Amino acid sequence: MATNEPLHVLIAGGGIGGLALANGLRRAGVRVTVLERDRHRIDRLQGFRIHIDPRGSGALRELLAPELFSAFVAAAGKGGNGFGFVTEQMRELTRVRMAEQGHYGVSRITLRQILLAELGDIVRFDSMVVGFERRGDGTVAAHLADGDAVVGDVLVGADGGGSRVRAQYLPHARRVETGIVAVAGKYALTDEARARLDPRLVASPLSVLPPSGCGMFVAPHEFDPPELPGGVGGNDGAAQRYPGLLFDNTQPYVFWAYAARRERYGVDLESFDPAGLHRLVGELTAGWAPELRRLIGESDPETTTLLPIRTSVPIEPWSATTVTLLGDAIHSMTPFRGIGANVALRDAQSLCRRLIAADRREQGLVAAIGDYEREMIDYGFAAVRSSLAAAEQAVSDSRFGREAGKLFFRTVNAVPAVKRRVFAEFGTS
Repeated sequence: MATNEPLHVLIAGGGIGGLALANGLRRAGVRVTVLERDRHRIDRLQGFRIHIDPRGSGALRELLAPELFSAFVAAAGKGGNGFGFVTEQMRELTRVRMAEQGHYGVSRITLRQILLAELGDIVRFDSMVVGFERRGDGTVAAHLADGDAVVGDVLVGADGGGSRVRAQYLPHARRVETGIVAVAGKYALTDEARARLDPRLVASPLSVLPPSGCGMFVAPHEFDPPELPGGVGGNDGAAQRYPGLLFDNTQPYVFWAYAARRERYGVDLESFDPAGLHRLVGELTAGWAPELRRLIGESDPETTTLLPIRTSVPIEPWSATTVTLLGDAIHSMTPFRGIGANVALRDAQSLCRRLIAADRREQGLVAAIGDYEREMIDYGFAAVRSSLAAAEQAVSDSRFGREAGKLFFRTVNAVPAVKRRVFAEFGTS
């Protein structure tokens, strides 16, 4: 970067972390270009809610314009911030009350609409980054799938778990299968459907703990459709291309996800269509409580989604350059602690601060990126390890371990002071 030229940051990928970073840089007057592969996110995961914890919402508050952060708060789901643990027969083990401040449940679609709202032509759609070149003059050229190239001073790989930037920059950094597979679905909360559902399933998220080998997560997403400008909170192009509940962004629902090791299913999961996956989960939960059976059985079969669980493998620190990574591109993690998006937002906040300092000549560019990476590698891979441990615990075949866990929950539930200490930071990244 020439000392008399403003910084130009290239961001490969328009996911949550990349777009949040772009908002923060734009607000600070730093030139930024987002190179996004798709115009509409149509991966099936996009149809589900996401939990934003206090660290994640704090990052959004800093990076977004005040009116956009207000839109985020307005669009978030309503209801309490509790979390329950129950058996597969719906017997309560314990219920945790999380601090109200800073926790939000929001549609992934709505959050993306908010993050895009003020970026305009900063985002170049249909621009998939397939590689890069660090040039002799200190700049970086991002090479696109259509043969074009875009040149900047920094390239941030925010292009997800299958990152092309990571594959070239850190080829030894691997993302692997855990052997765990989840099947998820949505139960539409119409007035009639709500009346048929156990109230506990719409009160707060629940972790369902059967005797061994599998688990289920249940989370309501209730909201009053916000009246926000620019279509924020409404449907986007994905709903037009794929009508139905999965990509509908206006209908409250209850999300559920059944998880087990692949071999426990006993079938070739990839050969099943959504309706077949829906029937399979019904069979696997045949002995469960009627309340849970109804939730699964009356869900829209077309929303049923196969989610193979993958994780990155932590690596040793590397020497900083003008190429760096953010979010799933470097520390992809399982969803079992619900913190992946929050860690990506922490990345965006930290990197934004460092790049602003470099743009203002308060710190050298490579030194600024190095500071970000040292911090990110520490907390990012710690999150990877803890989320993998949570995933393995959720599908453990140890009946003794599962019963010991249930006993633990019942014990702390009986002693409120101990319970408060044990769960003091529950639900945060």
